Amino acid sequence: MTIFDAHCDVLCKMLMNPKINFQNDASLQVNMHELKHSPIKVQCFAIYVPEAVHPELKFIAALRMIEMFYERIIHDNPHMKLVKSKADIQKLKEGEVGALLTLEGCDAICKDIVKLQTLLRLGVTSVGLTWNYRNCAADGVLEENAGGLSQFGRQVLAVLNERNVWCDVSHLAEKGFWDVMEYGQFPVASHSNCYALCQHPRNLKDDQIKALIQKDSVIGLTFVADFLSGATTATIDDLLRHLDYICSLGGEHHVGFGSDFDGTEHIVTGIERASKYDYLINVLSKYYSQTQLEQFLFQNFVSRMPI
Repeated sequence: MTIFDAHCDVLCKMLMNPKINFQNDASLQVNMHELKHSPIKVQCFAIYVPEAVHPELKFIAALRMIEMFYERIIHDNPHMKLVKSKADIQKLKEGEVGALLTLEGCDAICKDIVKLQTLLRLGVTSVGLTWNYRNCAADGVLEENAGGLSQFGRQVLAVLNERNVWCDVSHLAEKGFWDVMEYGQFPVASHSNCYALCQHPRNLKDDQIKALIQKDSVIGLTFVADFLSGATTATIDDLLRHLDYICSLGGEHHVGFGSDFDGTEHIVTGIERASKYDYLINVLSKYYSQTQLEQFLFQNFVSRMPI
């Protein structure tokens, strides 16, 4: 059984603390040691530029994270392979892990479409328009009186459509979400849960979940406790409730997992690190068929990759 994990924040941690060693640093929930003892076959690595970084330095920060990705994750680890397509994933050999590069928020590109195109050329295959707040492309989920996509945001979306790149809606305010549903060809929610079960602004409402299903998209359930239970702790049962709920809305073929490892301190008890994914598999196997497990854990995301 293999895993496609749609979101982690390793690169941000490495940016903020350059002394972190990807090989086996205990401060990382995803590192090479963890991956060697994990069923993860594809791990998405997000480029998230922290709010504290000066706006004029955000693009440089994004480039630094990309450099770390290629030098300290790909180059230094022969078993880590860059993947950008279904074909790349199919070529992975036994013991190899695919690494997929994503952008979490367009703050780094400001209003410069060339910067976006540069990041895409450097291997980014999924782009979230926002983090939690407003930028030049759109408004995030925590923005008061949030609007939809800006004119520049629609230009970004057009580029993503043209280049066959996922548009990640996980941090996008509702009006922007619906703009993406109308104009986007490849929407995805990399790490979001169900608002009906936990009223957190980062979670998706029923009509949003149904819209993603109708778009033949996929939703990655995240392990962040606050998005699962509304508290600083959550159990595997909380995660199962969100999985069951999406399935009840017709999403059996449209749901996967985006852990948010290294992006939160409060995570599901029992699966606090990449090597603990086996616990999730063992619990899921009590309630779902082998075919369903393969879909949830891997195929639903891989089959929705634009190329």
